[in-house]
Amino acid sequence: MTFIRENLPDPVTYFENEGLKLTGKSKWRTTACNFHGGSDSMRINTESGGFCCMNCGFKGGDVLAYHMQFYGLDFVEAAKELGAWGGDGKTYAPTKPKPLSNKDALEVLAFEAMIVYLCACDVRRGEALSESDHDRLATSVRRINMIREGYQS
Repeated sequence: MTFIRENLPDPVTYFENEGLKLTGKSKWRTTACNFHGGSDSMRINTESGGFCCMNCGFKGGDVLAYHMQFYGLDFVEAAKELGAWGGDGKTYAPTKPKPLSNKDALEVLAFEAMIVYLCACDVRRGEALSESDHDRLATSVRRINMIREGYQS
């Protein structure tokens, strides 16, 4: 069982299939940031799949890193979903995560809202958010946006 980098999807195809509209004509293109909901703050490298949000700071080196962070998967799970895991005799086709039930979506929203509230309380008290608090807050916003988008379609 091994990771096969060559089987990762083409970055442009991957990000467009994720619903991102890439603008520009250079190697680095601009798009929305699904991690914090920004409209044009994410930069995507169309050759490597590297990405960086100029606003919230989420970044990674390829589509695998994006997939892991966006869907909260570990390395092997993300590689399998992207069809880049092999050597065990099985074929893994790319899959989309299953939508949450209404009940599960509400539970996730309640939990993530509590994280946002706690961070807001810290800021109100004049405390600076640590890097890990900032990362967790960005994850909360990303998860809330994912659920919102699921109910818009």
